[in-house]
Amino acid sequence: MFQPKRTKYRKQMKGRNRGLAQRSNSLDF
Repeated sequence: MFQPKRTKYRKQMKGRNRGLAQRSNSLDF
């Protein structure tokens, strides 16, 4: 939220990988 660069990367990754993104998101969080 405080970093637009990180938000953009997370959004792009979600659109690119659906299942992988979810796993990565959990770890990233």
